[in-house]
Amino acid sequence: MDQHVGGADALSRNKDLAAKSDTSTALLGVACGFGAALFWALGFVATRHGLKLGFTPADLLMHRFLWSGLAFLPIVLRAGIRNLCGIGWGRGMALMVLGGPVMSIISYTGFLFVPLGHGSLIQPSCATLGGLFLAAAFLGERVSLARLVGAVVIVGGLAVIGGESIGHIGLSGVQGDLIFVLTGLMFAGFGTLLRRWHVPAFSAAAVISVLSLTLFPLWAASGGLARVTAIGLGENALQALGQGILAGPAAMYLFAFSIQLLGVARAAVFPATVPALTLLVGWLLLGEPPTALQAAGLVTVLCGFYLAQQQR
Repeated sequence: MDQHVGGADALSRNKDLAAKSDTSTALLGVACGFGAALFWALGFVATRHGLKLGFTPADLLMHRFLWSGLAFLPIVLRAGIRNLCGIGWGRGMALMVLGGPVMSIISYTGFLFVPLGHGSLIQPSCATLGGLFLAAAFLGERVSLARLVGAVVIVGGLAVIGGESIGHIGLSGVQGDLIFVLTGLMFAGFGTLLRRWHVPAFSAAAVISVLSLTLFPLWAASGGLARVTAIGLGENALQALGQGILAGPAAMYLFAFSIQLLGVARAAVFPATVPALTLLVGWLLLGEPPTALQAAGLVTVLCGFYLAQQQR
């Protein structure tokens, strides 16, 4: 009798320990996913702040990829530079265009024309819309009714933001919005190629960062060193932190870790929070409160994100 009681107590303790372990794992996954989203939002805010101070898009590009490129260089050299970690030079160059410095410098340029809220809403939204279309067209994925409805809702949110550009900002606002439409679609193409070629996100980030080091001599020859030196050490350190560390490898690592802990479907929620976090952080740090139309567009887009992530 005592043995049966002892066995039941041990089984109960094991269940309690397993439940606590599952809870701890889930909480850690949520913390990592939220941290990644926050770091991406800080990257948007750092971009807006840097452009207002006098950094050019090329200067921000240098901060985004130089430091991560140097950090990843030993890894890529050890894995094999001749075939770029098994990715291949042709595929590596394609990923560099769609998800690396080419896309980034276009995106930075967009913030010269429109407020923070536009880029932080339009680019992720178009990445989601493009991703749905490309997954159906080239990967053979079935698009559920909920995802189709989500896509329509996202388009409605984009229409609200676009209406603000037309009515209050003018032609330059429309130009800036279209730039973020382009970069969102480029990132959708980037994600589609990663899945089609079965390239791990970490390997892609490492290869893109290392390939981007080849652009540093061009940037230096254009007078980049003199420009950033004139702005000051503190602001350059801020951009190196925000662009080169937090929004780059740190966010990538945290998001990949959250996928391991929570699974792809649950971790997919966190990128959808980036627009809201960007508007909040931009308001707190830059003093740029969202307008009523931006807030309306945000709510609409978030609803669309939620629906777009449903499987049925």
